[in-house]
Amino acid sequence: MKHSGLNDKLFDMIAIIISGLLLIITLYPLIYVLSASFSDPVIVTKGELWLLPKGLTLDGYKAIFDYKPIWVGYRNTLFYSVFGTVISLVFTLPCAYALSRHDMKGRNIIMFLFLFTMFFNGGMIPTYLAMKQFGLLNTVWAVLIPGAVGVSNLIIARTYFANSVPWEIQEAAIVDGCSNTRLFLAIVLPLSMPMVAVLTLYAFVYQWNQFFNALIYLSDSKLYPLQLYLRNILLMDQMNALLEGDSEAMQALLERIQLKESMKYGIVVVSTLPVLIIYPFLQKYFAKGVMMGAIKG
Repeated sequence: MKHSGLNDKLFDMIAIIISGLLLIITLYPLIYVLSASFSDPVIVTKGELWLLPKGLTLDGYKAIFDYKPIWVGYRNTLFYSVFGTVISLVFTLPCAYALSRHDMKGRNIIMFLFLFTMFFNGGMIPTYLAMKQFGLLNTVWAVLIPGAVGVSNLIIARTYFANSVPWEIQEAAIVDGCSNTRLFLAIVLPLSMPMVAVLTLYAFVYQWNQFFNALIYLSDSKLYPLQLYLRNILLMDQMNALLEGDSEAMQALLERIQLKESMKYGIVVVSTLPVLIIYPFLQKYFAKGVMMGAIKG
């Protein structure tokens, strides 16, 4: 017994040490980026910043928010996130429920086809040509439709419907003359609200972060999401447009480079801040989502 107790204490100690190291590795980049966005760019450039802000300044944020397309990107991203989430739920939930029904013929074949797309796809060029043929290029649908059904979300929903909604309740409703549509909307869906909350959160975060579809299928900057605007600022050196009208000292080459470095960190904060704010309140739903998909239905 004593030997067993000693092993447990040793295991707990090792687990705590490893967890602490992982916490530091995860938190330090976040804290550093946040501190660098408020720090003097000269200090950041020299590598003198380690953790807390030094030489507090908001010049980087002022330059970012004076750039009007940033607000256009915020509006577009909010639109894509909200409507993309709604479209994802409308397509995913009925499909998952149908695949969870044991009396549906061919459901295993259909599920295999969904799973097949997780490993193989048509490729970028054929997909682009298909989007062009459908007339979806340079429209909001080019961003919304490709992410309408996520296979991982489909698996979570199918597993939940199969294991957490008693078949006896559904069978009793069918005997009473309830149609499949009414059964799904009036009985199954209200009993599955925790899972719906999980999928809503997953779909929203996916739409908020994704930019690749917009990068490939959109050429009109008025439709760009926030992430694409930020990418262009970081990678295509659009700082000149951001710095127009600043003081003469700001237009000096060295200070422009330093300000650009400060703005890079500020841009990261701007793009991730909304998700970071809501995540602590919704963290339990992420954990529920992992557990829902862990049981095979």
